[in-house]
Amino acid sequence: MEEIAAGPLLSNIDTPYDLRKLEKGQLPQVCNELRQFIIDCVSVHGGHFGASLGVVELTVALHYVLNTPDDQLVWDVGHQAYGHKILTGRRKVFHTNRKYGGLSGFPKRSESEYDTFGVGHSSTSISAALGMAIASKYKGEHHRRHIAVIGDGAMTAGLPFEALNHAGVSNANVLIVLNDNNMSIDPNVGALKEYLTDITTSHTWNRFRDDVWNLLGKVPGKDLQKLASKVEAGLKGVVSKSSNLFEALGLRYFGPIDGHNVVKLAETLKDLNDIPGPKLLHIKTVKGKGYDLAEKDQTLWHAPGTFDKVTGKINKKIATVPEPPKYQDVFGHTILELAEKNPQIMGITPAMPSGCSLKIMMDAMPHRALDVGIAEQHAVTLSAGLATQGLKVFCNIYSSFMQRAYDMVIHDVAIQKLPVVFCLDRAGLVGDDGPTHHGAYDIAYMRCIPDMIVSAPMNEAELRNLMYTSQLPEIKYPFVIRYPRGQGVMPQWRTPMERIEVGTGRMICDGSEVAILTIGHPGNFAVSACRILATDDIYPAHYDMRFVKPLDEAMLHDVARRFSRIVTVEDGTVVGGFGSAVLEFMNANGYSPEIKMLGIPDRIVEHGKPEELHRECGYDAAAIADAVREMAGMKQMVM
Repeated sequence: MEEIAAGPLLSNIDTPYDLRKLEKGQLPQVCNELRQFIIDCVSVHGGHFGASLGVVELTVALHYVLNTPDDQLVWDVGHQAYGHKILTGRRKVFHTNRKYGGLSGFPKRSESEYDTFGVGHSSTSISAALGMAIASKYKGEHHRRHIAVIGDGAMTAGLPFEALNHAGVSNANVLIVLNDNNMSIDPNVGALKEYLTDITTSHTWNRFRDDVWNLLGKVPGKDLQKLASKVEAGLKGVVSKSSNLFEALGLRYFGPIDGHNVVKLAETLKDLNDIPGPKLLHIKTVKGKGYDLAEKDQTLWHAPGTFDKVTGKINKKIATVPEPPKYQDVFGHTILELAEKNPQIMGITPAMPSGCSLKIMMDAMPHRALDVGIAEQHAVTLSAGLATQGLKVFCNIYSSFMQRAYDMVIHDVAIQKLPVVFCLDRAGLVGDDGPTHHGAYDIAYMRCIPDMIVSAPMNEAELRNLMYTSQLPEIKYPFVIRYPRGQGVMPQWRTPMERIEVGTGRMICDGSEVAILTIGHPGNFAVSACRILATDDIYPAHYDMRFVKPLDEAMLHDVARRFSRIVTVEDGTVVGGFGSAVLEFMNANGYSPEIKMLGIPDRIVEHGKPEELHRECGYDAAAIADAVREMAGMKQMVM
């Protein structure tokens, strides 16, 4: 991989200290060069695109005005932090971003002192920055400033409002920059979006805003500052249809201002430095700013992969033969197919309609498929409420995001025995997004819940069959279906759907000496391993268990009686996962086979291509074959 060339100003900025040596009038050129550098890098190497382009001016202004890293800057989510990384000493290695062994795609504390908080999931920035501000106040570090940058999409979660509620009474020196672009990955939804639009489009308020701003923080005398603040607050209440939510929570509100005017942003941030206490600066930006196609289709250009920066043509592999679909698309088409036949079906997703393909149903049945915004907890409890009225709800959430709603899964769904179907997308190692997005833990955290059905399809047909089974009226308990990101294995995937008996597996092939037990998509790795082993005249048996809970006990009794050596394979953590469930069964029934568990190890797995990570974690086809050879006493050196 080659380093991408930077413009004349950017090439001399190795840290924010270099940026601060420039004149204010040079900042627009820095922004232009930084924006072009991001376009050049992402077009060649891939990555998140639109979000970072939208905050180029904000990034430059923040590092120009603040004394980072002593001042604490916290980014929300991290998709928009590419410019931040480039300005903070990582420009020369930025071409390794999201590559195996390279830079993380998100801020990461172990990577740089400028990355004050690790972020991958949304909505954490205000709480983190407030914690830092309170700590600085406690330690007497009154010179330090603390800034949280949060998007309007991330504000739809509950956590930011909990943090705002605390910040307003904390008197902590924290500034919240609300980056309002009306987008998360898909367009934002909900009342907050309408509220922010109301603030932004109030022409009357915008006419008065600058005059009020000139009073705030600039009129000498403490009493006059208080008066100016009251005048400003009163005007906002008069000219806007809604009283100001943020000021009602105790924060000083400023804005909205143009988030693409870097000089104005720098001046505003400098002025805000002199105003103590909790503050919120509302800026308006355009996601994908500076690249016309990204501005026009912000969802497509959130993370487009590699592309021709001149023509905008996104590079896609040209298939010479029919290729398998993505599991996500199989889900999207199948839920619509089921919903057309079953009027009780509804679909819920927290801000991922395109990513999880529920948008297919949303477009066809908008009244039966809902995007609730970045609000996983609400998505689960909303699903529970719908289920109490006899509806069959498919709650579609990324595996790693479901972690945020775990209490609701137990308290609102499982304890009440409500038959919500949890379709956990991105299960297993997701690849370039790394540890914040790996779906490593769902088998372990779901199988420990009483009455929870936990399943994983080995291929597209099995996904369709599990979805069909989960919506049948006789299913009275919550039902988990987990599947990975990306392609399946069946080009001809539109198979007739059949009912699967809950808690039953299937034998893929019979064999001798060693039994391979798999759950989910890694069963295909085991199929490949069996082909490899056949060249050594080793023929293990292979069982696709399909369910982690309940286990197919009849099948496991048969396996335990026939085999003294067993390999379990899963794309989840080996601690408390599928292999653990098999071990528990063997122990409870007095069996003592030798068992080797393959899966995600008990450590944080970094980013890389899925195949690179499967190999690193030791459960790809070659690793499975090695494990069988070892257990069969015939392990051979693989060159």
